[in-house]
Amino acid sequence: MNKAAIDQTLLRWQEKEALAESMIPIIGRLYRNNNVITSIYGRQVINQSTMGLLKTHRFVKQLDGHELSLNESLAVLELLSEMNLGEAHIDVGKLALKHKQQPMGTPLRSFLKEELAEITDKFDANRRYQTEPKDVVLYGFGRIGRLLARILIGKAGGSQLRLRAIVVRQGGAENDLVKRASLLRRDSVHGSFEGTIKVDEENSSLIVNGTAIQVIYASSPKEIDYTQYGIHNALIVDNTGIWRDEAGLSQHLACKGAGKVLLTAPGKGDIKNVVYGINHTDVADDEKIVSAASCTTNAITPVLKVLDDKYGIEHGHVETVHSYTNDQNLIDNYHKGGRRGRSAALNMVITETGAAKAVEKALPGLKGKLTGNSIRVPTPNVSLAILNLTLKKDTDLTELNDYLREKSLYSDLAKQIDFTNSPEAVSSDFVGNRKTGIVDSTASIVDGKRIVLYVWYDNEAGYSAQVVRLISQMAGEHYTHYPK
Repeated sequence: MNKAAIDQTLLRWQEKEALAESMIPIIGRLYRNNNVITSIYGRQVINQSTMGLLKTHRFVKQLDGHELSLNESLAVLELLSEMNLGEAHIDVGKLALKHKQQPMGTPLRSFLKEELAEITDKFDANRRYQTEPKDVVLYGFGRIGRLLARILIGKAGGSQLRLRAIVVRQGGAENDLVKRASLLRRDSVHGSFEGTIKVDEENSSLIVNGTAIQVIYASSPKEIDYTQYGIHNALIVDNTGIWRDEAGLSQHLACKGAGKVLLTAPGKGDIKNVVYGINHTDVADDEKIVSAASCTTNAITPVLKVLDDKYGIEHGHVETVHSYTNDQNLIDNYHKGGRRGRSAALNMVITETGAAKAVEKALPGLKGKLTGNSIRVPTPNVSLAILNLTLKKDTDLTELNDYLREKSLYSDLAKQIDFTNSPEAVSSDFVGNRKTGIVDSTASIVDGKRIVLYVWYDNEAGYSAQVVRLISQMAGEHYTHYPK
């Protein structure tokens, strides 16, 4: 490559950087002023860096065969900012593609005006003052609790959800608040928190990106009166896993200031286990206690749903290769569970999983058709579900992968199903992925009606994103998605 070509390549890159940089303030204004959540092919672009936006545009080529033009995205964003939009989820990339599919010469402005007619000029400047924020309390502040906090704080600029408090046991250290803040600020798996955290010892609070979060110390729900902190009709998100039945979780509802309870573990008895995107619409407005099921159930159910819709599933087995969790021992020690007493950092540990059975609650048509087991392995995060299925119809590898790729891009489950065709992908590549399951197309095996699918999932971040979607649902936040 000669010097002129080298210079031209760099110039094109710098022009792309400039385009991405100009998108950032528009994306921010749409979110903070209009509560318009923008994305590109299902990947949210709020608070993304210049490089993040460039990579997101490049990602489209990996899945859809063409790289999304930054000029096209910027043109859409600039017009969106002029349309006085009401709140919505808008996929800028898909809108740009849909416009390209219109008859030659269709003006972008008129296309967008028709496509977004329902929310054009629906912006209400007094919305944030007229609508009461929904109080959210995190009961427990472990791995899932802290990731939920990160996501909820990140949404505070536009959403009506307000993280008002976290409830923890007294840890015993004199600088307990500082330690809680440090765990939120730094994470060995997910990296540093994007923002600022201030410790307010006098008020037993953390000020996180301007959000004041009360830290309440209690050893059981019966000790708490949320109203004394100005918290009312709160959604209590129990991520401790201590109580999983109605009797135990009802303790939260007995607290003054509590309104509903969401469990971040599979519920027992008659508690409704919900996989957002599959059966979330079954949650009634007056329902008081709901479970968000498990990370594995959330990872596999959407993929199983789209497979059953097209091919039908006769029967199958789900094996999860799961990262170790906090209930295992670092070194060999007593544990009430079988095998889990052995060192998590040194062993693969066979254990049971209720995920296959839990799928039945979200997809009753698969009742009795699936078995499941799990192997805990010495990695801290990201797991892999292996779906060994017998279908009712024949297929081939190309057809199956094309179908799953399309569902990951254009279906109602695009927020749940992701897709990769990289032959070099490994588990750490999916840390932080907020889709619930990522189909690894290069590993798929197809033989007529017999298929084996490999589905990666960040068992922390992907699951937490699902929980927040369900929090929004239970709090009454409902967004229309565009393009429809």
